[in-house]
Amino acid sequence: MAEIIQFDGAVLTGPDTEARGLWSVDGRLTFRRPAGEPDRILDGWVLPGLVDAHCHIGLGPGGAVDEATAEEQSRTDLNAGALLVRDAGSPADTRFLQGSRHAPVLIRAGRHVARTRRYLRGFAEEVEPDGLVEAVRKQARDGDGWVKLVGDWIDRGAGDLAPSFPAAVVRDAVQAVHDEGARITAHCFAEETLDQMLDADIDCIEHATGLLPRHLPRFAEQGVPIVPTLINIATFPDIAAQAEPKFPRYAAHMRALWECRAQRVAEAFEAGVKIYAGTDAGSVIRHGRIGDEILALHHAGLPVTAALDAACWGAREWLGAEALTEGARADVVLCAEDPRQVPETVQRLAHVVLGGRIVR
Repeated sequence: MAEIIQFDGAVLTGPDTEARGLWSVDGRLTFRRPAGEPDRILDGWVLPGLVDAHCHIGLGPGGAVDEATAEEQSRTDLNAGALLVRDAGSPADTRFLQGSRHAPVLIRAGRHVARTRRYLRGFAEEVEPDGLVEAVRKQARDGDGWVKLVGDWIDRGAGDLAPSFPAAVVRDAVQAVHDEGARITAHCFAEETLDQMLDADIDCIEHATGLLPRHLPRFAEQGVPIVPTLINIATFPDIAAQAEPKFPRYAAHMRALWECRAQRVAEAFEAGVKIYAGTDAGSVIRHGRIGDEILALHHAGLPVTAALDAACWGAREWLGAEALTEGARADVVLCAEDPRQVPETVQRLAHVVLGGRIVR
């Protein structure tokens, strides 16, 4: 017999829309009452499974982790309600997690691509400019439709953040990824890197701490979203303190970017730039913090429905994933309180259901 779960509460089908009466029948959602009686009834406000759009399953502080650790990371994210993860670069091959009943749906980006000795050791495929196009082509073929480029990092010779690659090479790399039928996103802290990436027709920007008012019309017009990773940007003062003795200019720059973080996100939202939630879990940031990132976006100035949308309906649409629609896979989370009124409820979910299986 079909396993039936009844969701007894408001079903939030969008930021401003709700319905009543939702069931999971053999792992698929339906708004039509099944003939049989439910095996379980779950109470709460129903949301689509949350999305962590910048996460690093398979990555630890020293680089790749073993499969058992990667599985533990994925379970931690799952228990926090992140039922869809867009990997933002990992040196580990995490394909073994795809299709697992005990892991979030995983969209892999393959390995970061960075400039030689211009990123964290053991994380990326490191190349010089003449090798960038071939490197991103390889990652486009190895991943699930995304490539992650490290757009800037500290240039120790200059003593500050600087673009990793020449602008012309970045343009060629972005075009190469598009030719492979994939999308490319870039780690960008600094201001000038954003101009380079927009000129190259990049598909997304991670962190985007260097956003200035002059950038905003281009982001909106070109439809380039940002994933601010605010709980990771909170570490900038510590990074600056460690760098201060050798690189005071870089340290001052990182502090300035941190100080403007909320203002930049609020300005981007007001300008119509799409914003999605990502934790950057995997190296410094622990897994399972998607609720914290939603709240950080709200505290930065996004209305609560927009902060939810950044990890929910809008994020799923952006990534081509199902939400709360007839016949969709039953990937849902339930809040004990209305998250539109009590946003903190996303940090303590009442229930998590993956593919019709009650995780908790």
